[in-house]
Amino acid sequence: MAITEQRHSTAVLVIGTGGAGLRASIELAEAGIDVLAVGKRPKEDTHTSLAAGGINAALATMDPEDSWQQHAADTLKESYLLADPRTAQIVTQGAALGIDDLERYGMAFAREEDGRISQRFFGAHKFRRTAFVGDYTGLEIQRTLIRRANQLGIPLLDSLYITRLLVHDGAVFGAYGFDPASGRRHLIHADAVILAAGGHTRIWRRTSSRRDENTGDSFRLAVEAGARLRDPELVQFHPSGIIEPENAAGTLVSEAARGEGGILRNAIGERFMNRYDPVRMELSTRDRVALASYTEIKEGRGTPKGGVWLDVSHLPRQTIMNRLPRVYQTLLELQMLDITREPIEIAPTAHYSMGGVWVRPEDHSTDVRGLYAIGEASSGLHGANRLGGNSLIELLVFGRITGQAAAAYSQGLTAQVRSASATALAREEVDALLKADGPENVRALQRAIRNTMTEHAGVVRNEAGLRAGLEELELIEKRMEEVGVHPDIAGFQDLAHAFDLKSAALAARATLEAALERRETRGCHNRSDYPSMDPALQVNLVWSPTAGITHESIPPIPPEISSLMEEVTTEGKLVE
Repeated sequence: MAITEQRHSTAVLVIGTGGAGLRASIELAEAGIDVLAVGKRPKEDTHTSLAAGGINAALATMDPEDSWQQHAADTLKESYLLADPRTAQIVTQGAALGIDDLERYGMAFAREEDGRISQRFFGAHKFRRTAFVGDYTGLEIQRTLIRRANQLGIPLLDSLYITRLLVHDGAVFGAYGFDPASGRRHLIHADAVILAAGGHTRIWRRTSSRRDENTGDSFRLAVEAGARLRDPELVQFHPSGIIEPENAAGTLVSEAARGEGGILRNAIGERFMNRYDPVRMELSTRDRVALASYTEIKEGRGTPKGGVWLDVSHLPRQTIMNRLPRVYQTLLELQMLDITREPIEIAPTAHYSMGGVWVRPEDHSTDVRGLYAIGEASSGLHGANRLGGNSLIELLVFGRITGQAAAAYSQGLTAQVRSASATALAREEVDALLKADGPENVRALQRAIRNTMTEHAGVVRNEAGLRAGLEELELIEKRMEEVGVHPDIAGFQDLAHAFDLKSAALAARATLEAALERRETRGCHNRSDYPSMDPALQVNLVWSPTAGITHESIPPIPPEISSLMEEVTTEGKLVE
């Protein structure tokens, strides 16, 4: 049977239709550059749309003394000194323009009575610099960017699964993929490619990502093209993911539940945070609360289902309905649970990839000529702990900058050299999986990876566990050689899951190996066998399957920023 293959040609291909991918696409289209944006899930339902709290910029609308330098200082301090100071400076300096762009596209931020954009406190920020729209800021950003992309006539193919980047002689020349509904193949020729396909948090059993997103696609596509990963072991675990139902395990209970006065208790009814942070209690940092809950569960004081209780039922019903409407609705829909009367069973959940593809700070270019990575796919801004509200502004700042860089790269090419053998390899990879008829089930192997990562590379790690995790992963990788892939009347989803599995395995290996190498406790990375920070490990760990792990030094922090890096008061604030 002849393969039906649709061919496309564009100046810049953007992979991922979340906030980062859309912002880059808009920048290109506004500059008159030919762009095609593709994604594997509906553009209205990308991961960006789940971001609730807000977006950071030192606009100084509420606190006139705020500045980009202070925003950078807070970001670098909270990163446990692993963030790249140049990246932090670019994002914080460019943040106000990012907000201006959203306003220009018609986004309606919450405002004060005199018309100023409202800004609220997020934890570990010295000043109020988080702009917002209710508790659905990310969703409103996504809608705004989709509206602008439609106005510009940007082609958005949001049911196209990219299987491989096409590379010749160290330069990208396009990508290969298929439609998971019809199985139709797509060959895309492009001068430059911007990778904006998210992180790798789906490789844990409980995650705030949905079922088939953040499976490490960006990591695999970049690495197979010749790029490297930076700090894949640095993953933020959110303290409050629900446990049931299984298909929604890890869905977040907003941090606002603790901010409004929610209390954490273990299975024997103890309010346990006084053991871990007696001053801030439930208003402690994400990493501290996640570690506290994890410890209670591990030491046998958790619920029979492996969680702890978050209770808001003592709050006035009106407070819950007005301040926590999404939490109330979510629990009612998923568990038929009335949070005004009963506590919520929660456990730590994998939430955000702070590491990612290695990129240069100035334009987010990678080791592969013409290939860029942005958003959660990339690395450099967050270090070992992400400042709440920084992820959304990062999308806008680097979406704009990288769009400009990819445009300049495309326009500077005198010719685009393609490779028939690289294209043939991409075709053969899909053919081989479609012919795979082994006994191993793709979904079962995905679950095995999630179990391994949860057991051995979760909130707390140690040498023995990480080595056991690598041994288990090796067995899973062997079993992957015997998978069966079976497209059916519903489409080619099984083929998509098989590629998700390949991505998950690569992301898991990078994470385990880097976590083994980082023999210290720093931020989100807790090593029970190395409980202190090691000054010698104030470096980025850069991973590739061929070279293993190298230590990369971090540039010095400019004095105008380092002089502002003081302890930020947390009184009355929820620390994100």
